[in-house]
Amino acid sequence: MFSASSATASSSTTTAEPRRTRGIARLAASVVATGLVVAGALTGAGGAVADEAPPHQGGATATLDGLKTFDSAVLHAPDGKNQKLPAGLFEMTVDGGGKFKTYCIDIHNPTQDQAKYLETPWNQTSLGTNKNAGKIRWILEHSYPKIDDLQALAEEAGTGPLTERTAAAGTQVAIWRYSDNADVTASDGQAEKLADWLQKSATDTAEPRASLALDPVAVSGNSGKRLGPVTVRTNAGQVSVNPPADSASGIRITDKKGKAVTTATNGSQLYFDIPAGAADGSASLTVQATTSVPVGRAFAGATKSQTQILAGSSESTVSASATATWAGKGAIPAVTAKKNCANGGVDVTTSNTGDEAFTYELAGAQHTVAPGKSETVTVPVAEDQAYDVTVTGPGGFSRTFKGVLDCKTTGSGTDGLTTQTAEQPTTTTATAGGNTAGAGAEGNLAETGSSNATPMIAGIAIALVVIGGGSVFLLRRRKDQSSGE
Repeated sequence: MFSASSATASSSTTTAEPRRTRGIARLAASVVATGLVVAGALTGAGGAVADEAPPHQGGATATLDGLKTFDSAVLHAPDGKNQKLPAGLFEMTVDGGGKFKTYCIDIHNPTQDQAKYLETPWNQTSLGTNKNAGKIRWILEHSYPKIDDLQALAEEAGTGPLTERTAAAGTQVAIWRYSDNADVTASDGQAEKLADWLQKSATDTAEPRASLALDPVAVSGNSGKRLGPVTVRTNAGQVSVNPPADSASGIRITDKKGKAVTTATNGSQLYFDIPAGAADGSASLTVQATTSVPVGRAFAGATKSQTQILAGSSESTVSASATATWAGKGAIPAVTAKKNCANGGVDVTTSNTGDEAFTYELAGAQHTVAPGKSETVTVPVAEDQAYDVTVTGPGGFSRTFKGVLDCKTTGSGTDGLTTQTAEQPTTTTATAGGNTAGAGAEGNLAETGSSNATPMIAGIAIALVVIGGGSVFLLRRRKDQSSGE
């Protein structure tokens, strides 16, 4: 699909690996991803090495392959100008194995060729402030490709004969009317009837739960104790939890009673069991599973690229990480971060389970968290802007977090739009938001694919966010110590 804006955005292009090395790379990544990675020794409140935390808090990671099944639609602008654009299904290749089909929920922004996408909660995308978000999920559950019997779909909707292309176009048009409040119509008569039926029939439906997430993603405490709990949230029947990669460290992952665990299910509580006398340090736990990601999960670009919503999934690889930090004495911080679309920024939450105050710098300002306390600072980030910031503290504490704040759909103006229709050739990076490669029906989604990018390995999940030169505009202090930190 194409966006209705000529705005350019930076892309992060993934270089394809040679076919003969992909299997080896995926196997190696899986082995590392399910292990416990112990960081270098820390002194006092933090390590001397800067850790760059990935902007992902759990779930699937995928690479955009392009628009695959589509027909045309017409966007009607307020100035009376009409814009023809393709409308339909994208495909993505999941890191570690799997395939996705997605629709656009961000019509006015461009897609970037081979952009990396991350499974993202609704409240960290434009859906979080969209009162019609639940209706979009209803459309996905009641139309193509979730309903792949096109004859039955046509009969229920009263459209007349549908093809995969027109069904995809009609579904996308109905979604745009709710995701972007767009005045858009399908070019094909049957597709337009489907869009109208879906729009009128849609009712509010709850957001599906994450394919895999850990809560919280950072804990801290004294050595000689079990740190946690970290709760598993997943739709998979079971997830893998491997023992420490460095068995000599003595660090184990256990349940509440101290029994070592190698697998977990939804609701399981995991603990980092830190030996008494262990050198000050940190460790990152990653759990992994193979599951079908629920229809309706949002996918945001790791770089600036049009937000997508899941319409279909094969069995795919998903992962999530949590980090523990420990020390014998002094300040012991645990820091997390997430996008705050309601306030236009990024929430950075810092807790301190040590016996001394923890002082750190964030957005050019100094903050102090007393022992047993926590605070949340919201750092303003401009819409559609990337943030790339390092946060520092005593003892060489340093963490970096990167991401893009993409919380809104932009205006409906089409000035400067380079027109590309479904009949036109593909561009490397779509000027108007869609890669039109592969016109026609796509391959079998049920066939498990493999990524052409290095599989994402969830790393240390201490998420610290600052926008360079930005000022802190909201500071909330929580007086009570967070549970399990």
